[in-house]
Amino acid sequence: MLKATLRSFLAHKGRLLLSALAIVLSVAFVAGSTIFSDTVSRTFDRLFASTAADVTVAPRQELRSPLHTGAVQTVPASLAGRLSRVPGVAAAHVDASVDTVVVVDSRNRPVGPTTGAPTVARNWEVTDHSPVRLTSGHAPHGPGEALLDADTAAHQHVRTGDVLTVQAQPGTFRVRVVGIATFTTTNPGAALLYLDTPTAQTRLLGSTARATSISVDAAAGVTDTGLRERIVAALGSGAGAYDVKTAAEHARSAAASLGPFLAIIKFVMLGFAGIAVLVGVFLIVNTFAMLIAQRTRELGLLRVLGADRRQVRRSVLTEAVLLGLAGSTLGLAAGIGLAAGLIRLLGVFGMHLRTTEMVIGWTTPLAAYVIGVGVTFVAAYLPARRAAAVSPMAALADTEVAGVGRPLKVRAVAGAVLGTAGAVALGGCAAAGRTATAVTLLGFGVVLTLVATVIAGPLLVRPLIRVLGGWFPALFGAVGRMSQRNALRNPRRTGATAAALMVGLALVGGMSVASASMTRSIDHQIERTLGADYIVQNRTFMPFPQQVTHTVRATAGAGLVVRQRLAAIAVRLPDGKRVETVASAYDRRLDDVAHMTYSAGNTATALAGGHLAMDVDFARKHGVRLGTAVPAEFQGGLRGDLTVGALTDQDTAEGFGLQGGLYLGIGTLDRYAPGTQDAALYVNAAPGTSPARLRERLEKTLAPYPTVQVRDQADYKKLVHDQIAVLLYLVYALLGLAIVIAVLGVVNTLALSVVERTREIGLLRAIGLARRQLRRMIRLESVVIAVFGAVLGLALGLVWGLCTQRVLALQGMKTLAIPWSTIVAVVIGSAVVGIVAALLPALRASRMNVLAAIAHE
Repeated sequence: MLKATLRSFLAHKGRLLLSALAIVLSVAFVAGSTIFSDTVSRTFDRLFASTAADVTVAPRQELRSPLHTGAVQTVPASLAGRLSRVPGVAAAHVDASVDTVVVVDSRNRPVGPTTGAPTVARNWEVTDHSPVRLTSGHAPHGPGEALLDADTAAHQHVRTGDVLTVQAQPGTFRVRVVGIATFTTTNPGAALLYLDTPTAQTRLLGSTARATSISVDAAAGVTDTGLRERIVAALGSGAGAYDVKTAAEHARSAAASLGPFLAIIKFVMLGFAGIAVLVGVFLIVNTFAMLIAQRTRELGLLRVLGADRRQVRRSVLTEAVLLGLAGSTLGLAAGIGLAAGLIRLLGVFGMHLRTTEMVIGWTTPLAAYVIGVGVTFVAAYLPARRAAAVSPMAALADTEVAGVGRPLKVRAVAGAVLGTAGAVALGGCAAAGRTATAVTLLGFGVVLTLVATVIAGPLLVRPLIRVLGGWFPALFGAVGRMSQRNALRNPRRTGATAAALMVGLALVGGMSVASASMTRSIDHQIERTLGADYIVQNRTFMPFPQQVTHTVRATAGAGLVVRQRLAAIAVRLPDGKRVETVASAYDRRLDDVAHMTYSAGNTATALAGGHLAMDVDFARKHGVRLGTAVPAEFQGGLRGDLTVGALTDQDTAEGFGLQGGLYLGIGTLDRYAPGTQDAALYVNAAPGTSPARLRERLEKTLAPYPTVQVRDQADYKKLVHDQIAVLLYLVYALLGLAIVIAVLGVVNTLALSVVERTREIGLLRAIGLARRQLRRMIRLESVVIAVFGAVLGLALGLVWGLCTQRVLALQGMKTLAIPWSTIVAVVIGSAVVGIVAALLPALRASRMNVLAAIAHE
């Protein structure tokens, strides 16, 4: 039996290759994402472990802000001297490091990454833990000298002797590059500028009395943990103001900060893998079902010769396992190549990892083979059971298997039950009043309706394809009628083939509606809220130095300038909950540059000293009313009770995603979070100056600050559109993957169908069907299958999109937008996909020898 199985497997290796490609793609994405994330994690673990001081003493971070507020927390520089006298301390060093500086060259071009990684300026202190070593020039001495890291120098063509301008919060200053420092470990993608310690303290922190942290080296024989305990004891009652961490703790904390970055990459790639697996299942089920149908007589002979049902089923499943093993092996190799490509891609963005240090843990091949073999086995199980159920006499007679129609009844019942449950979940999502509940119901609804559509798909084949292909006979005559009937011949096969495309298009349809609704809603919100002529903002949304504000105010034609700052804040609410979020702070004339709507209070009461404003829905949820005193805590440990002076009702709930929609006056913020930098400036043209003329002047005066941009309302909309487009690009990439596998499925189905209909094709050719007509018949069959899948997918996606928009409405994005142009383009594209998928099968069919085809059994 094993020999027969192997011969059968090898006899169909060409047909099985297309199915193996689906396994290869899914396993490649799983293996690639695992290898890549493991490599990045291991590399950064080594970096942080090798560069962390034995013990680091830093300001305690009470709040974890998702945004950079510009405030730099410091410790007294004198703490280094105090700690150096602690028993067991070999040395204590002052650290002065900030990552909000902008460095430009003599041509006013940014020196540093433009991909989101920071430009870090810090003091030069040679220790055993330094991530770089001096490779040319000399160390910086005095306020006019600096070192630059070698990667940045090479990328930006900076040489020793070049003069750079550094824009920092205390002021702008110039330095001359006197040396180049080369990374001894992985370059994390940041640009590093080194100054001598007194200069770094003065220019970056404003005083030699400040430091961002203190690095402590342990004496010989003293453990990091023991030294940490001694330092905490030496700090006494003041230890609560500091975070005292060992090298291992500091490394873990730094690595944890990379968690979201790695998680995004891993989840994106696993999303690709999931789509590949899901779509590949349909392809494999179809392939095995058709192969088994074509081997009916062969399986009957095996039964006559003594093979029982279990052996037949085992034979088919053995073929599936062999296919899974082959696909998994190739997929694992492809995954290694994919991970290597991603690592090289990081080099383009300045993060230089070595492919020679690629991490391939034991879990990677295990996951590859479990997914590859498991998916193939599960997909082949139903066809294997069907093969085992064929009676020997029916198989030898090559007749239809009894009871073929029964599974459609089962499908109807299962599809109806799951579809009803999914519809109820989606209906509950649309009616839900809480975001968490709506999201949960949406997830259940999407899964249930998808499964229901896949199960009930064959039931929809006949009614829909009669409509979609109804114009074929009128346009193409008998060829059109035959192509339509061929698609109707086996509803299960047609439904499974179309399902692969349906999954991808359902995802695209749903996300297109959601993104279009988000874009339109935010456009309306910007139009209603933004009243300033221009917004001056950093390209990376980082706060900018105070000189930018002075420059804007001094620009000829600039009238009112309202500052915006961001601050991490924690509020204790009447219901007992403590919420950490980000609050905005504005100057008093906010109403002149923004259109605020209130359910209680006004801008004046919101920005008054000791007051704040809050989103009305957030306030209602937590029992807050106008005049409620809310205990607030700011970064740095300052606390105070703020009175709710206004409740806002801005449609977009909670301030564009900042929980609570809190804002307050800049005077109040300066009291509790001094040193916070401006994040944006709202600028109106002065009387007598046109907005267009003001823009020209602003762009000219802000030329020394190349990362700062001047945006009007249209620019701001475009910025939001571009950010949402990133999500759409991901969805379109998933669609591309689904289409690739769907094309493989259609090719596979048509190729096997051509083999199955060899005698029929020969007879058609014998009675006068031309080669061109035969090719057209197969292409039309492919087109109608592809369009059928597109219609199902888009219908499902529209329902998902409408429900997703209801979830967005709970966050204030209440405008519904349906991108009809995208939907029409997808349907047309599906027809093109059908034509492309049919090219090879149609060509093969047209080249058949007529007599050999008629004699085929």
